[in-house]
Amino acid sequence: MSEHMTSHAEAYRSGRALGLQPLKLGMWLFLASEVMFFGGLISAFLHYKVNNPSTEGALLDVPLVGVNTFVLLTSSFTVVLGLSAIRQGDRRGLVRFLAATVLLGVAFLGGQAYEFVSLYGHGVTLNGSLFGSTFFTLTGFHGLHVLIGLIWALSTLYGALRGRYAADRYEGVEVFGLYWHFVDVVWIVLFTIIYLV
Repeated sequence: MSEHMTSHAEAYRSGRALGLQPLKLGMWLFLASEVMFFGGLISAFLHYKVNNPSTEGALLDVPLVGVNTFVLLTSSFTVVLGLSAIRQGDRRGLVRFLAATVLLGVAFLGGQAYEFVSLYGHGVTLNGSLFGSTFFTLTGFHGLHVLIGLIWALSTLYGALRGRYAADRYEGVEVFGLYWHFVDVVWIVLFTIIYLV
């Protein structure tokens, strides 16, 4: 074994000994970069909202988006239940809860698409105004993150159906859960600043 490979193996083992799991650590670092990305978009939205108030905000359907928010938060709960199930060796439970997560994620995106179409019908567009540009950029990027999460959820579901996860092998589910919960937390912030403030 080369010296380079030996040092990598030692670093990997020492990281494990310290309780650092490479996949989880990598996900936390990725999420830290995502916080900065969304932080910039949120700051821009708030800057324009304060300095260039728009009447277009009155067209937002708060009750619809409130229901949609509940749907997304429920999907975080199903991820937690799925992880809990596989930790107990319950593969069927994991499959069931991941399938529920996928359905809830699709419902959320459907609600968001409905809202986008409705706003376009009222003349609020990506190019039409500062409000439209910042609103569609911010919520659109979040929707893209949900879509990526859905693809990941389907991949995790496929792995669960193939027996990839067990009571002693669930790190992939855990890492997916970190991403999904992050997307949900970001939506709570967006819902608050866009629809409630």
